[in-house]
Amino acid sequence: MATKIHETAVVDVSAQLGGGVIVGPHAVVESDVVIGEACELLAGAVVRRYTTMGAGNVVHPFAVLGGEPQDYKFDPGEKTYLRIGSGNIFREGVTINRATTSGGATVIGSGCFFMTGSHVGHDSVVGDRVVLTNSAALAGHCEIADGAILSAFAVVHQFCRVGELVMMRGFSGAGQHVPPFVMLGGVNYVVGLNSVGLRRADYITDADHKQIKEAYRLLYRSSLTPTEALAEMDACDDWGAPAGRFRDFIRRALSAKPPYNRGLPTARTAQRAGSRLGRSGA
Repeated sequence: MATKIHETAVVDVSAQLGGGVIVGPHAVVESDVVIGEACELLAGAVVRRYTTMGAGNVVHPFAVLGGEPQDYKFDPGEKTYLRIGSGNIFREGVTINRATTSGGATVIGSGCFFMTGSHVGHDSVVGDRVVLTNSAALAGHCEIADGAILSAFAVVHQFCRVGELVMMRGFSGAGQHVPPFVMLGGVNYVVGLNSVGLRRADYITDADHKQIKEAYRLLYRSSLTPTEALAEMDACDDWGAPAGRFRDFIRRALSAKPPYNRGLPTARTAQRAGSRLGRSGA
């Protein structure tokens, strides 16, 4: 497959472009960039230094991938990276920053959709099939697991983790670790399981769904503290992998050390009675 570079594009001589790459008018590809086969950079797209991407990515106008981190402490002389998988779509005005820590990387998985104006901060890790809707934003050092969807203007605080198949409603905010398979509304407020996402996920069986519902009940609809709920989950030794990942997420959240000791969001019943899911995990 032939590579096509528009005559007005600026492509550094050190950049490595795979077969079938298309670089549109006024697009910019800086030095030390690797672009996989069949990627397309539309007019005005910018791929900055130390960015690597796999095959079949599409970068729309005015998206900037691999820009320097928005961090006062960052030394522009440091070599840090942005690593992108395959088959992602980056719509207009998307910005994704490379890492701030020397030798570190911001990591994007495969099959993701970053809608207009969305942002991924430095040192964040985004899994596969993640959707960031218009103007959704991740701060630095966030972790977003496979299949999560952040609706318009949803935001995630630095050092927070968002679990698998989480649905964040528009204008919601996560300043704590959001367990897998839940819906988040408001700020740090779980409103239920993401039932539609669970139903659509072809790898979630009926048995998995029941086990996830039980894990959710123990954490959010019982009188147990998070630590007690985790102990009850540990007693369920017949759980499959999805419910096991819910349990492991809770364990990781409760045992997290600073600056990752963010705690868990509350649910409707917990907010009425007073939060019991704060940073202490008591």
